[in-house]
Amino acid sequence: QVELVESGGGLVQPGGSLNLSCAASGSFFSIQTMGWYRQPPGKARELVTTISKSGRTNYADSVKGRFTISRDNAKNTAYLQMDSLKPEDTATYYCNLDAEYALKTYKTFWGQGTQVTVSS
Repeated sequence: QVELVESGGGLVQPGGSLNLSCAASGSFFSIQTMGWYRQPPGKARELVTTISKSGRTNYADSVKGRFTISRDNAKNTAYLQMDSLKPEDTATYYCNLDAEYALKTYKTFWGQGTQVTVSS
């Protein structure tokens, strides 16, 4: 019912930057909280950051001061600006959102994942 398409991943050197995007399409009434998770190789998925519909944000301690989440409600799109990237940021990044896909009915949806590799 809701499709999330991620883009912007790739290979970058330590200290570099990437900007990920996550665009939602399909049939829905509204989008509530949006966020980003990541799964490093051989490790469990972990929360990176979230942003509410009103713009309130939270970040994992490991990315505070380096990553910035934003959203464009008119475009149904979330962004993740990643600066000062470190090798430990290497992971598959997944966007996530809570959508009102039917009237007063909410569900969590996930993107397909995009690979971010930080290496020299």
